[in-house]
Parts: sequence; structure tokens; C-alpha cells
Amino acid sequence: MASASRSLVIALAFAATSQLRAQAPAPLRLSFADAVRQATGQTQAAPPSVVIAGFRADAASARVREVRSGLLPNLALSGFWMSRTFNTQAQGLSFPGIPKIIGPFDAYDGRVRVTQTLLDFANMSRVSAAKSQASAAGADRSVVIEASAQNVALAYARAARALAVLNARQADSSLAAELVNLAVAQQQAGVSASIDVTRARTQLAEAAGRLIVASNQVDRARIDLARALGLDPVTPIALADTLNAQLGAADVPADRSAAVAQGVATRPDLAAELARGAAARTSASAISAERLPRLELEADYGVSGIALPSALSTRNVIVQVTLPILDGFRREGRLAEQQAVARESETRARDLREQVSADVDGALLDLRSAVAQQMIATERLQLAAEEVSQARQRFKAGVAGNIEVINAQASLLRARDADIDARFAAVSARIALARSVGSARTLH
Repeated sequence: MASASRSLVIALAFAATSQLRAQAPAPLRLSFADAVRQATGQTQAAPPSVVIAGFRADAASARVREVRSGLLPNLALSGFWMSRTFNTQAQGLSFPGIPKIIGPFDAYDGRVRVTQTLLDFANMSRVSAAKSQASAAGADRSVVIEASAQNVALAYARAARALAVLNARQADSSLAAELVNLAVAQQQAGVSASIDVTRARTQLAEAAGRLIVASNQVDRARIDLARALGLDPVTPIALADTLNAQLGAADVPADRSAAVAQGVATRPDLAAELARGAAARTSASAISAERLPRLELEADYGVSGIALPSALSTRNVIVQVTLPILDGFRREGRLAEQQAVARESETRARDLREQVSADVDGALLDLRSAVAQQMIATERLQLAAEEVSQARQRFKAGVAGNIEVINAQASLLRARDADIDARFAAVSARIALARSVGSARTLH
């Protein structure tokens, strides 16, 4: 009776949870491809990491315009009015007849001033460096998009796996309930001992506990998926896809050499590192160019005088050449710093090229292993189902106790889990392969 009461409480709790879900708003139906598109910012809603990466790319583009301003004209307007007196003694003028204070007198001046850099090799190199940095920021955004697509794809796969486990646990519970009914019928017919009923009810209670855990894992996986997509964690999500053989496919070459070549050509992290190295080398060139002469033009035109009606037009034109000689060796220190950054970037780029090969090889190995495991798991699942059917028939015929049925049921449970794990491993390997060649955003 106590066992039956506990089972009733568990069933009521699970029913209450199901009722609360039924009262929730309509869920957002989401396919795997839709989730990946949303993760890459192809829809109105995008994860915060992708949005932030876009802002950083915009900031880098704005810095290009900022640096280029040093090569463009500058225009300014100025004007002033001044009323002034002079102390002649403070100027060293102490002669008879000269008053100590002269003034006050007024002065007016209005002017238009234009400055233009005619030739500045350093600034031109700095513009090129800023463009390389903007390219690196754009590649960094692609890195974030690839990572977001991979994270969302894995989160979706985990949610699909949790649903598959929940379905398996529901099937286990249904089978355990059938076995309880069979054990009770066998006991009432006098062909089975009461211990068989106790064993069956124990299996039913264990199945109910595993069902609750599986239900909780589904809710947790949906929360993780919502957060990966940048949604409110309470957003109800209904998965449109399951752990099937097509889930996680992407535009990836089947040949290993072609996949490595695509990864080297399109991996955004490698492209970002190459752009950072180019920016460092261009910055070093800009620092070296600071030793070259700089040619500037400055001109102004305006009116000045002691009264506005009598103000006269004046102008000023200056052509200036500047040749830096020595700045306390600060320039040499900056140059050495940028050269070190460039060498570091070259080392990172070489390592990333090798990492592309390692990632592709690892993903291909995992995929082959997962496919083989899936074939074995499918056969194992069929055999376990047959074992349960045969054991149930033997128990029903009274030629064996239900211990065989319970053992077969446990074997079926393990076979279902192995099948789910193999399918999930295959999907994960396909996602990793797409990420290794820089094609995670094409997952579908």
C-alpha cells in the first residue's frame, strides 16, 4: 500500500506539471534551420553576442573615417573683440611725456581658416592600418556568428536528445505498467508468485522516477536553447525536428583534403588573425613613415581693425614642411612593439592553419565512429525489443518468472539510451565538422 501511495503521489505530481504546461501560452515552433538562422542574425532577433560583434565592427569602420580625417581639409571660423590698455612702464617705456597707461582701445577680428595636409606618408599608412583593423573586426564578427551558430545548433541537438530520452522514458513507463498488469493477472490466475507483482511495481516506480528526471531535463534544455538564441528563458519552444540522420547537415565537402582547403580559405578566426597581422605590419610601416617630411598648407582670410566700419581685409598663407629628427627614441620603441605584434600574429596564423587540419580530422573521426555506433545501436535496440517480447510471452505462459522480463526491460532501456546517444553523437560530429571548415552558419 505504501508503494502504491508513493506511485500515486508521483503520478499526481507529474500530472500537475503537465497541467501547468497545458495552461502556458502557445510555444514557439522552431526548426533546426530556423534556430541557426536566428543565431547568425539573419532574422530580426539575434543573440546579444552577435549584436555586440556588429557594434564593434561598426566602431572599427568609424575609426577608418576618423584616421582619414588627417588627410582631408579642416575649415574653421573665428572672431573676437578686444578692449585693452597697456602699462608702458611694464614694457620698459619710461620717458617724459609718455603716460603710464595707454588706452583703452578696441580691436575687432573675424577670420576663415583652412588647413590641408598636402603630403603625409605616415597618415596614409595609418589609414591602411585602420582598414585592416576594420577587416579584422569584420572577421571577428564572423567568428562570433560561427560560434553562435554552433552553440545554438548544439543546444537544439541537446534539446532534441532530451525529448528523445523523455519519449523513451514514457515508453519504459508504459511497458512497466503493462508488466504490472500482467503480473497481477498471473498472480490472480495462480500461476505466479506475489514477488513477481512486487518486482513489477518496483520497476514501475523506478520508471516513474526516471520519467520525472527526463521531463526536468527537457525543460532545462529548452531554457538553454532560449538563452543561446537570446530569448527570454521562459519562452516556450516546440522543436520541429528530431534526432534524425539529416539533422546537422551543412555545406561541407566530403573529401578530407577539400574540407581542409575550405577551412583554410574560409575559417573566420584564421581570416581575423591574418587581418590583425596585416594591420600590425601596416602600423609598423606608418611608424617608419613618420621619419619622412610632412607638407602642410594653412591659409586664413578675414577682416580686422579698431572699429567695424574701418576694418580692413587681411590674409595669411603658409606652406610648412616638417622633418622629424628625434623624439627621444619613442618612435623606435613603438616600431619594435608593432613588429613584435606582427610576428606574434604570424605564429598564431601558422598554428591556426594546423588547427584547421586537426579540427577536420577530429570531426571526421567522430562522425565515422558515431555512424558505426548508430548501426550497432539500431541492431541492439531491435534485439532488446525482441528479448522483451519473448520474455513476456514466457512469463505469460507460466514457464518462467518475471525476472527474465525485468532483465529484458533493463536491457531495452539501455539499448534505447545507446541509440539516442549514438544519434546525438552523429549530430554533434556533423556540427563540429561544419564549424571546423567555417560553415556552421550553413547548418540545416
